[in-house]
Amino acid sequence: MSVNVAAEPDIAYQGNDKLLAGLVLSIVSFWLFAISLGTVAPAVLLDLNGPYADEAAKTWTSPVLSPTAMNLAVALTGLVSGLFIVLMGGLADRFGRVRLTMVGNGLNILGCALIVLAGGALATPMLITGRVVQGLSAACVMPATIALVKSYWDGPARQRAVSMWSIGSFGGAGLAAFIGGLTATQMSWRWIFVFSAIVSVVAMLLVRGTPESRVVTTGHRRFDSVGLALFLITFLAVMLLLTFGGKTVGWLSPTGLGLLLGFLVGLIAFVIVERGREYAFIDFGLFRNMNFTGAVAANFMLNCTLGTLIVSQQLLQIGGNMAPLAAGALTLGYPLMVILFVRAGERLLQVHGPRKPMIWGALLVALAAALLMPTNLLLTQYRWLALIAYACFGLGLAFFATPATDAALTSLPPEHAGSGMGIFKMASSLGGAIGTAVALSLFLGFSGSDAGNVVGYVVEMVGRQDNIAIRQAAMIAIGAMLLFALAAAVVAALAVPKGRQED
Repeated sequence: MSVNVAAEPDIAYQGNDKLLAGLVLSIVSFWLFAISLGTVAPAVLLDLNGPYADEAAKTWTSPVLSPTAMNLAVALTGLVSGLFIVLMGGLADRFGRVRLTMVGNGLNILGCALIVLAGGALATPMLITGRVVQGLSAACVMPATIALVKSYWDGPARQRAVSMWSIGSFGGAGLAAFIGGLTATQMSWRWIFVFSAIVSVVAMLLVRGTPESRVVTTGHRRFDSVGLALFLITFLAVMLLLTFGGKTVGWLSPTGLGLLLGFLVGLIAFVIVERGREYAFIDFGLFRNMNFTGAVAANFMLNCTLGTLIVSQQLLQIGGNMAPLAAGALTLGYPLMVILFVRAGERLLQVHGPRKPMIWGALLVALAAALLMPTNLLLTQYRWLALIAYACFGLGLAFFATPATDAALTSLPPEHAGSGMGIFKMASSLGGAIGTAVALSLFLGFSGSDAGNVVGYVVEMVGRQDNIAIRQAAMIAIGAMLLFALAAAVVAALAVPKGRQED
């Protein structure tokens, strides 16, 4: 049956600061609290498993939560969010963006409860389930909230709203290490998720009463269950390969090769099937707009660098024996730069268009990764480099955030605002999940083997020698993140147009 789709009718309602605060708090529940699990992972493992059986190797005899399962839990929320965000964006367009925002906050409260109660023999299943539910929460709130920004703000007011929304996402991610470390050190890592649930409750109170925003449709639009199934199989295969392919099953083992084959076959099948379907899970027609395509691709690459933060924090805690609070305090320059300069990114967008600030932002993130790579230095020296690096990381994201988001947002027709921004935020979530999985897989794989010792033939590791494997593994993992940042700059230079595209 054919479907007639029209933009929602004009209404008198205009967005205000109360609604904007509710939208920002809705995404903070993911970007600040959910992401912080990766930076406090050592504290979680110690709390659930007890003291190390082998202090030098940092291992347990019979852990209730293995380090590999911990890495999966860290990356899983971003993965699930990325897998379902396009679907939820489409549902927001059809059934209401305010409604999906409320549902997403409710799911976060449920996920937090599961994580807080995780322990004993049920520690792993409860933690994993809670992270899955948190991923579904993020999949609801991210496309719905940014679509509400497009619906209820216009012109310069929209750019300001996008900047505030970007502060909630990138700034929240920047504060994740410090807030997580502070909470884990002074209270308990479980309180991170208690606070997350409280933030979701406040967000719901602020958003409640907002007029509903949806797309007006006539007829019946069929759901693309085949496309969703292929999408899930494809990215679950690659995520399992990245998480377990190193130390657990082996890259070249039958299981590892089977997962790789499943990813490749699933990806090819997904593209072939979706391009020929009238009601596709992902509307490939949106990618005909180079502004949108370039913004999505560069956004994916830059979000892959999230692994830089997680690996460097675990290096400081495991290899440098720093408390979570002390390690997290080094990252304060990151959120500070985001908060102070995200409006500068907005002004750069107005003057230069999206391409230049996106390139500058990606190069600053690459510089941050380069500064975090010299793990051969003494801890006192490395801490100073880390301070500068985290500030560069935040400044780069501040320059990148609003131009990339606005480039994607202004290129979308109103009737595809939710699903289109769902694709954009899918790139963020999948990029963060895949980047985190790549970084942690390299870090965990090389830190427990002699393979990373090849670095020792090129770079002299000074200071303590009992943590060389961990330091070399971190150098390799952060080096991979550097390549992602450079790729984001190249994509922005080649695929994002110079000038601004008007609504």
